[in-house]
Amino acid sequence: MIEVNAPATMSDVARVAGVSTATVSRVVNGHYGVSARTIAQVRSAIEQLGYESSLVATSLRRSRTNVLGLVTHSFQSYTAEVLKGAMKALSRSGFDLIIYANSDLYGSYSEGWEKRHVTRLSGTLTDGCIVVTPWGEVQSRTPIVAIDPVRGSTGPSVTADNLTGATTAVEHLLGLGHRRIGFIAGRSSLAAAWSREEGYRAALTDAGIPVDPTLIGQGDFNPESATPLARELLQRADPPTAIFAASDGMALKVLEVAAELGLSVPGDLSVVGFDNIPESALTEPGLTTVDQSMYQLGYEAARMLKSLVTDEWEGPRQVVLPTSLVVRGSSAPPRNATRG
Repeated sequence: MIEVNAPATMSDVARVAGVSTATVSRVVNGHYGVSARTIAQVRSAIEQLGYESSLVATSLRRSRTNVLGLVTHSFQSYTAEVLKGAMKALSRSGFDLIIYANSDLYGSYSEGWEKRHVTRLSGTLTDGCIVVTPWGEVQSRTPIVAIDPVRGSTGPSVTADNLTGATTAVEHLLGLGHRRIGFIAGRSSLAAAWSREEGYRAALTDAGIPVDPTLIGQGDFNPESATPLARELLQRADPPTAIFAASDGMALKVLEVAAELGLSVPGDLSVVGFDNIPESALTEPGLTTVDQSMYQLGYEAARMLKSLVTDEWEGPRQVVLPTSLVVRGSSAPPRNATRG
C-alpha cells in the first residue's frame, strides 16, 4: 500500500493499478477501448488513493465539468434548507455542487456580489449556477437559475407563491380580530418581497380596511434591519396589535423587541413571519409563519439547472411552488376584540 502525502496524481493511480498513465486517462475520461477488468483495477486504485482529477483540466478536455455552483450572499437558516434540497436533487446524478458565499458573513448586502461570484465560477469550474436572492438578473455563458429572482426577471427561476402566502397570513390575523396590522417588508428589488407586500395590502383592502403607510416598515430581509423598525412601530402612541414580517428572521427580531419593551406575545402583540425556518418552531411562543418549503425551492432549482445544462429541461422556466400557513402560539385574538 502506498502512502501519498501530496494529492494523488494520475501517475500514482497508474503505478498502483499496474497500467499506463494513458490507460488511466482513458478510464477517467470515459473513453472506449479499455477492458472491464482494467477499468475495475483503475477505479480501485482511484478509490484507494482518493484521486480527484482537476476540474479546470477536465473542463478544458470536455464540454462539461459536471459541477454546478450555488451562489449566496451569506449562510443563514434559509440558505441551509435550500442547500439540503439542492444536494438531494443532485444525489447520484453524476453532478457535484460547489457552494460560494461572501466572506463577509455579517456584512451589509452589496449590489453586484452575485455577478462577481458567478463570473469566477462559470465556464472552467462549473457548468451553471443557482443564485439565491440576487440583486439583479445575472448574465452568464452558462445556465443560471435564480431562487427568488428580482422583479421583472425573465430568466429561469424558482420561487414560492408569495402573493397567496402573504394574503393568507394577513387574512389569518384579520380573522382573529386584528385591524391595526403592521408590516415589515423585505428588499424591494426582489419579486418575493414585492409580492408579499402586495398580499398584505390586498388582504386589508379586501377586508375594507384602508392601508396605513405609517404601519409599513422597509426592511431588507436582513434580520437586523427589523429591529429599529419593530421598535418604532411598537413605541407609537397607537401601536399595531399585530405585525406581519416578510421573513422569519425579521419576525424573530420583532419577538426580541417586544420582549425588551415588556410586551407579551400573543397577549399584547401577535407576530407572523414568512419562511418556516427551523428556528421558527423553537421560539417561545412558536412563530406562526408561512411555509414556502425552502428545501423544495433548492430541490427544484437544482433539478432545473441540471436539466438545462444537459439540454433535457422541458418544463416552464419560471416555477412557482405553493405555500401553506403554519399556525403556532405567536398569533391570537387581540385583547378586548372579537373575531371578524
